[in-house]
Amino acid sequence: MEYFTTTSKASRRAVDCVIVGIYARNKLGAGAADIDTASKGHLAALVKSGDISSAPGRCTILTAVPGVRGKRVAVVGLGKFSEINTTTYKKAVAAAIAALDGSKTKTILNTLTLEPVGGTSPYYLARHSVEALGDTLYRFTEMKSGRKKKPMPLSSYGHSIAKRGDAAKTARGAEHGDGIANGVRLAKDLGNLPANVCTPSYLARVAKKLATGNGKLTTKVLNEAEMKRLGMGSLLSVTAGTAEPAKLIVMQYKGAGSDKPVVLVGKGVTFDTGGISLKPGPAMDEMKFDMCGAAGVIGTMAAVAMMKLPINLNVVVPAIENMPSSTATKPGDIVKSMSGQTIEVLNTDAEGRLILCDALTYSRRFKPAAVIDVATLTGACVVALGAHRTAIMSNSDELREEIFAAGDAAEDRGWPMPLGDEYAAQLKSNFADMANIGGPGGGAVTAGCFLGKFTDGMNWAHLDIAGTAWKSGAKKGGSGRPVPMLTQVLLARCGALP
Repeated sequence: MEYFTTTSKASRRAVDCVIVGIYARNKLGAGAADIDTASKGHLAALVKSGDISSAPGRCTILTAVPGVRGKRVAVVGLGKFSEINTTTYKKAVAAAIAALDGSKTKTILNTLTLEPVGGTSPYYLARHSVEALGDTLYRFTEMKSGRKKKPMPLSSYGHSIAKRGDAAKTARGAEHGDGIANGVRLAKDLGNLPANVCTPSYLARVAKKLATGNGKLTTKVLNEAEMKRLGMGSLLSVTAGTAEPAKLIVMQYKGAGSDKPVVLVGKGVTFDTGGISLKPGPAMDEMKFDMCGAAGVIGTMAAVAMMKLPINLNVVVPAIENMPSSTATKPGDIVKSMSGQTIEVLNTDAEGRLILCDALTYSRRFKPAAVIDVATLTGACVVALGAHRTAIMSNSDELREEIFAAGDAAEDRGWPMPLGDEYAAQLKSNFADMANIGGPGGGAVTAGCFLGKFTDGMNWAHLDIAGTAWKSGAKKGGSGRPVPMLTQVLLARCGALP
């Protein structure tokens, strides 16, 4: 994809489509005003007649507009002029792209970057535009047979700018948006694949493929024998009931010399039956999404590598299946973690924390600047925050606020949640150093407290994406979150933001 910027009037660009916006009460946006002038009031007349809606997310495609060199004009509603924000802006871009999808459009000029979107900048307008483009055009058709809908043959996508001084920031925003969209797309693909395809071994192959031909990125994969020698009894207890071998995937991107790396740890349960603590049948098919933490951190690595960021980033993915069988771990069993701490497994469906604790201990060897684990960890998080925000817990107020601010900037929002001794006390066991569950109250927090027992001395945060990692219903599929949030953290840390 080629991205460009222009200060030229929209009416003078010979593109396949120009995207313009209109506000409530027939107010024309900047690009729309230019189109109206060139067409001698044609656009305003259509708006006044009610043939074009200003409602947010509505789009009308016009062809052969007089005085306009572009083949099409996509007119999108922006709502009230005083209320336009980043969310409205992204919704408008997505509506225009969706309306054009299936057409033969090759070149698009987006003039919505000229609108007074509150609290943003040319960089973010371009970045969010490209992210919305990628999200809207995403299709998962890999597992379908027969004729597939041809994608829009888009080859060039541009942004209007008010002055030449905005060109560099806009270009960087488009570049970063492209990298993030690429990472989101990979995360979605991995999440959407069925569990009979996306196994731990498959995830390992994807991680190795990402490193192929990239001199800054290496991938190694540890097998069960190697994990056993490291003392990862907690992780291996989860995979005991399946014939599918577990993998510990370790990716290392070196873009900043000897700097301490940021380490991302992603839960990679490629299918979760609950083990002996078997889940109910309804919606169990969605447990293929229990590896979306792994998908998110691998997608983030793909984004970082594509953008060639000057940062050191490591990704650790414990990849397993959780299945019931005669060899499966039983409720009441006690296992020994890599840290040496013992765990009473009261519920085998609380398996994510059992694999993450060993992966967090393994991460110590990298002497990280920060460790962030990402997991579809608890149903309790869905109850607390729904599908809108990712839960953020941390042993560092500074790191928690850093991630929270990154989520807001990236339009991939999170919400801080507490940790504390009063919650950790719920994990007390009569027979081991701790239990793997702490009762029904505060389930998302006690899960975070469990992981916190393995992070002493580390600058650590935990992201529970159980509510945000995928969508159910008619639009069922992976969301690609929290790739934008994580990438924003890394962009800020390495000084790549304008």
